Amino acid sequence: MRQERFKMEREGLVTEGQEVEISERSAVTGQYTYLVEPSIAMSGIYRTSERIKARTGIIRRIEKTEKGFYLVVEVTE
Repeated sequence: MRQERFKMEREGLVTEGQEVEISERSAVTGQYTYLVEPSIAMSGIYRTSERIKARTGIIRRIEKTEKGFYLVVEVTE
């Protein structure tokens, strides 16, 4: 299992323990980003060797920081 962080702009859209769908966005450059659907939160940039292969995950934590909200999503690979 692995945990990944996703930036969320608004709170209240999901809850801890909820299963979410993850979609992959790729560029020609071999870099990838991921969305918690339906466009709830977005990941940072991943290289090909770091790709998230799972398409679903469980929200383990919702973190509130001075820069906004972050989802910590656990995926099984």
